[in-house]
Amino acid sequence: MDADLVLPLLIALVAALYGSVGHAGASGYIAMMALCGVAPALIKPSALCLNVIVATVATLAFARAGFLRWRLLLPFAITSVPCAFIGGTIKLPIAAYKLILGLVLVYAAWRMWMAIRPQDAEETLRPPHVGIALTVGAAIGFTSGLIGVGGGIFLSPVIMLMGWAGPRTTAATSAAFILVNSVAALAGHGLVVGSLPVEVPWWAGCALMGGLVGSWLGSSRLPPLMLRRVLAVVLLLAAIKLAI
Repeated sequence: MDADLVLPLLIALVAALYGSVGHAGASGYIAMMALCGVAPALIKPSALCLNVIVATVATLAFARAGFLRWRLLLPFAITSVPCAFIGGTIKLPIAAYKLILGLVLVYAAWRMWMAIRPQDAEETLRPPHVGIALTVGAAIGFTSGLIGVGGGIFLSPVIMLMGWAGPRTTAATSAAFILVNSVAALAGHGLVVGSLPVEVPWWAGCALMGGLVGSWLGSSRLPPLMLRRVLAVVLLLAAIKLAI
């Protein structure tokens, strides 16, 4: 397998699949990089860069459609951003990083495989208590910065299961949450590692194209559950590769 040729295509595919279900794709990019043998030290900042691209597209799209609710987003973001920055400054030993990353990929695979029953309407918005949102935001932000993901894979199920918002509002909140956390984590990581792989601009272009296609797919009649389960299998394979 020639990773120089295959990895950009896989990144575009991941961006399209994740974009179709309202996420930026960091766990998928991490999985693809792990499968293609990218050095662990380069995976985290690269995934965050790609996340910023796709999350920006998603946030703008949902904001234009009127689904972004600042009252819901801000309490999570206030604590998540500084915690993501702190998490981004921490460079874990390779063995520890692989272990935590493997667990996150298994969790992400499980979340993608399982379907959460959506709320009946967007008007069911019932924002959480501010203290709860601040605590959840801090925990997810730090974990996301540490691993190199945006946190949407953690935040979305919490919002949906707690009944704090309907599906489109949840997607909009997650997209914006992923964007600000990815920027913060990348800034923090930049204090430790000042360089990125030379292929990142090429990967970013592929992620952008995939994200745009994913937005279109998400609005079509393609079954989202099938897309989620394809992703789940890929994430699980990457976790197994890290384990062995």
